[in-house]
Amino acid sequence: MNKILHTYNVRLSLRLVLITIPICYMKYYLFTIISISFLWSCNQSKVDSSKPKEMLISNKQMAITAQQGVVTKKSVKNFEETYNTLIEVITNNPNLKIIAQLDHQANAASVGLTLNPTRIVMFGNPKLGTPLMQNSQTTGLDLPQKIVVWQDDEGAVKISFNDPSYLQKRHSITDKDDIIQKVSNALNMITNKAAGLE
Repeated sequence: MNKILHTYNVRLSLRLVLITIPICYMKYYLFTIISISFLWSCNQSKVDSSKPKEMLISNKQMAITAQQGVVTKKSVKNFEETYNTLIEVITNNPNLKIIAQLDHQANAASVGLTLNPTRIVMFGNPKLGTPLMQNSQTTGLDLPQKIVVWQDDEGAVKISFNDPSYLQKRHSITDKDDIIQKVSNALNMITNKAAGLE
Protein backbone atom coordinates (compact mmCIF):
# COMPACT_ATOMS: atom_id res chain seq x y z
CA MET A 1 0.00 0.00 0.00
CA ASN A 2 2.78 2.44 0.90
CA LYS A 3 4.49 1.67 -2.37
CA ILE A 4 1.34 2.51 -4.29
CA LEU A 5 0.95 5.82 -2.39
CA HIS A 6 4.58 6.69 -3.03
CA THR A 7 4.16 6.04 -6.75
CA TYR A 8 1.01 8.18 -6.80
CA ASN A 9 2.75 11.08 -5.00
CA VAL A 10 5.66 10.94 -7.42
CA ARG A 11 3.33 11.08 -10.42
CA LEU A 12 1.37 13.95 -8.83
CA SER A 13 4.59 15.90 -8.17
CA LEU A 14 5.70 15.43 -11.76
CA ARG A 15 2.36 16.76 -13.02
CA LEU A 16 2.61 19.81 -10.76
CA VAL A 17 6.12 20.49 -12.02
CA LEU A 18 5.01 20.20 -15.65
CA ILE A 19 2.12 22.58 -14.99
CA THR A 20 4.23 25.04 -12.95
CA ILE A 21 6.98 25.43 -15.58
CA PRO A 22 4.69 26.82 -18.34
CA ILE A 23 2.99 29.09 -15.82
CA CYS A 24 6.35 30.58 -14.80
CA TYR A 25 7.27 31.16 -18.42
CA MET A 26 3.88 32.70 -19.09
CA LYS A 27 4.42 35.12 -16.21
CA TYR A 28 7.83 36.02 -17.65
CA TYR A 29 6.46 36.62 -21.12
CA LEU A 30 3.52 38.63 -19.79
CA PHE A 31 5.86 40.79 -17.69
CA THR A 32 8.10 41.40 -20.74
CA ILE A 33 5.18 42.34 -22.97
CA ILE A 34 3.72 44.71 -20.36
CA SER A 35 7.12 46.37 -19.80
CA ILE A 36 7.68 46.94 -23.51
CA SER A 37 4.18 48.36 -23.93
CA PHE A 38 4.72 50.74 -21.02
CA LEU A 39 8.06 52.03 -22.34
CA TRP A 40 6.59 52.50 -25.82
CA SER A 41 3.65 54.49 -24.47
CA CYS A 42 6.02 56.71 -22.46
CA ASN A 43 8.11 57.49 -25.53
CA GLN A 44 5.00 58.28 -27.52
CA SER A 45 3.82 60.74 -24.87
CA LYS A 46 7.02 62.75 -25.28
CA VAL A 47 6.04 63.79 -28.81
CA ASP A 48 4.35 67.18 -28.63
CA SER A 49 1.85 67.13 -31.47
CA SER A 50 0.63 70.57 -30.48
CA LYS A 51 3.72 72.18 -32.03
CA PRO A 52 3.10 73.77 -35.42
CA LYS A 53 4.57 72.04 -38.42
CA GLU A 54 6.92 74.98 -38.95
CA MET A 55 8.68 74.08 -35.68
CA LEU A 56 9.37 70.54 -36.84
CA ILE A 57 11.53 71.47 -39.83
CA SER A 58 14.69 69.36 -40.05
CA ASN A 59 18.16 70.87 -39.86
CA LYS A 60 18.76 69.89 -43.48
CA GLN A 61 15.81 71.99 -44.62
CA MET A 62 17.11 74.98 -42.64
CA ALA A 63 20.67 74.75 -43.93
CA ILE A 64 22.05 77.79 -45.74
CA THR A 65 25.31 78.37 -47.54
CA ALA A 66 28.06 80.59 -46.18
CA GLN A 67 27.51 84.28 -46.89
CA GLN A 68 24.12 83.57 -48.46
CA GLY A 69 22.16 86.79 -48.81
CA VAL A 70 25.20 88.95 -48.01
CA VAL A 71 26.61 91.38 -50.57
CA THR A 72 30.28 92.31 -50.02
CA LYS A 73 32.35 94.87 -51.92
CA LYS A 74 36.05 95.66 -51.62
CA SER A 75 36.88 99.29 -50.99
CA VAL A 76 39.74 101.13 -52.71
CA LYS A 77 40.05 103.41 -49.66
CA ASN A 78 41.41 102.79 -46.20
CA PHE A 79 39.08 101.88 -43.34
CA GLU A 80 38.53 105.38 -41.92
CA GLU A 81 37.97 106.98 -45.32
CA THR A 82 35.51 104.27 -46.30
CA TYR A 83 33.48 104.57 -43.13
CA ASN A 84 33.48 108.37 -43.05
CA THR A 85 32.37 108.51 -46.69
CA LEU A 86 29.59 106.05 -45.93
CA ILE A 87 28.29 108.23 -43.08
CA GLU A 88 28.54 111.33 -45.26
CA VAL A 89 26.58 109.78 -48.12
CA ILE A 90 23.78 108.61 -45.81
CA THR A 91 23.65 111.92 -43.92
CA ASN A 92 23.39 113.95 -47.12
CA ASN A 93 20.43 111.91 -48.36
CA PRO A 94 17.21 113.63 -47.13
CA ASN A 95 15.26 110.38 -47.39
CA LEU A 96 17.53 108.52 -44.99
CA LYS A 97 17.99 108.74 -41.25
CA ILE A 98 20.85 107.24 -39.23
CA ILE A 99 19.45 105.27 -36.29
CA ALA A 100 22.67 104.06 -34.65
CA GLN A 101 26.38 103.46 -35.13
CA LEU A 102 28.37 100.71 -33.44
CA ASP A 103 32.13 100.24 -33.19
CA HIS A 104 32.55 96.50 -32.65
CA GLN A 105 36.32 96.80 -32.35
CA ALA A 106 35.98 99.27 -29.48
CA ASN A 107 33.38 97.06 -27.79
CA ALA A 108 35.72 94.08 -28.05
CA ALA A 109 38.58 96.09 -26.55
CA SER A 110 36.36 97.07 -23.60
CA VAL A 111 36.28 93.44 -22.49
CA GLY A 112 39.92 92.69 -23.24
CA LEU A 113 39.39 91.10 -26.66
CA THR A 114 40.86 92.00 -30.04
CA LEU A 115 38.96 92.45 -33.30
CA ASN A 116 39.90 93.86 -36.68
CA PRO A 117 38.31 97.25 -37.42
CA THR A 118 34.55 96.63 -37.71
CA ARG A 119 31.86 99.30 -37.63
CA ILE A 120 28.21 99.14 -38.48
CA VAL A 121 25.69 101.86 -39.25
CA MET A 122 21.93 101.34 -39.01
CA PHE A 123 19.71 103.65 -41.03
CA GLY A 124 16.36 103.65 -42.74
CA ASN A 125 13.63 105.22 -44.77
CA PRO A 126 10.18 104.55 -43.20
CA LYS A 127 8.46 105.25 -46.53
CA LEU A 128 10.15 102.17 -47.98
CA GLY A 129 10.51 99.99 -44.88
CA THR A 130 6.97 100.31 -43.54
CA PRO A 131 5.19 98.83 -46.62
CA LEU A 132 7.51 95.82 -46.42
CA MET A 133 6.60 95.24 -42.77
CA GLN A 134 2.92 95.74 -43.55
CA ASN A 135 3.29 92.89 -46.02
CA SER A 136 5.29 90.68 -43.65
CA GLN A 137 5.95 91.90 -40.13
CA THR A 138 8.91 89.58 -39.56
CA THR A 139 10.79 91.87 -41.96
CA GLY A 140 11.25 94.00 -38.84
CA LEU A 141 14.00 91.57 -37.83
CA ASP A 142 16.13 92.95 -40.67
CA LEU A 143 15.11 96.59 -40.51
CA PRO A 144 16.42 99.23 -40.33
CA GLN A 145 19.00 98.66 -43.02
CA LYS A 146 22.54 97.89 -41.89
CA ILE A 147 25.90 98.33 -43.58
CA VAL A 148 29.07 97.02 -41.97
CA VAL A 149 32.57 98.26 -42.85
CA TRP A 150 35.29 95.81 -41.87
CA GLN A 151 38.96 95.08 -42.42
CA ASP A 152 40.17 91.50 -42.91
CA ASP A 153 43.40 89.91 -41.71
CA GLU A 154 45.19 90.90 -44.92
CA GLY A 155 44.27 94.57 -44.42
CA ALA A 156 41.63 94.70 -47.18
CA VAL A 157 38.69 96.98 -46.38
CA LYS A 158 35.24 95.68 -47.27
CA ILE A 159 31.61 96.77 -47.10
CA SER A 160 28.81 94.27 -46.54
CA PHE A 161 25.01 94.50 -46.44
CA ASN A 162 21.95 92.26 -46.69
CA ASP A 163 20.74 91.54 -50.21
CA PRO A 164 17.14 92.88 -50.38
CA SER A 165 16.16 90.09 -52.79
CA TYR A 166 17.25 87.51 -50.23
CA LEU A 167 15.27 89.25 -47.49
CA GLN A 168 12.24 89.27 -49.80
CA LYS A 169 12.41 85.47 -50.00
CA ARG A 170 13.29 85.05 -46.33
CA HIS A 171 10.19 86.92 -45.16
CA SER A 172 7.90 85.86 -48.03
CA ILE A 173 7.28 89.46 -49.10
CA THR A 174 4.85 89.60 -52.01
CA ASP A 175 3.79 92.26 -54.54
CA LYS A 176 6.55 94.66 -53.42
CA ASP A 177 9.10 94.13 -56.20
CA ASP A 178 9.24 97.85 -56.93
CA ILE A 179 10.19 98.70 -53.36
CA ILE A 180 12.73 95.87 -53.16
CA GLN A 181 14.34 97.22 -56.33
CA LYS A 182 14.45 100.79 -54.96
CA VAL A 183 16.10 99.56 -51.75
CA SER A 184 18.59 97.49 -53.72
CA ASN A 185 19.49 100.44 -55.97
CA ALA A 186 19.93 102.73 -52.96
CA LEU A 187 22.20 100.28 -51.13
CA ASN A 188 24.35 99.75 -54.21
CA MET A 189 24.66 103.49 -54.80
CA ILE A 190 25.59 104.19 -51.16
CA THR A 191 28.15 101.39 -50.90
CA ASN A 192 29.72 102.14 -54.31
CA LYS A 193 30.34 105.74 -53.27
CA ALA A 194 31.69 104.75 -49.86
CA ALA A 195 34.06 102.18 -51.42
CA GLY A 196 35.23 104.58 -54.14
CA LEU A 197 33.83 102.38 -56.89
CA GLU A 198 32.15 105.29 -58.73
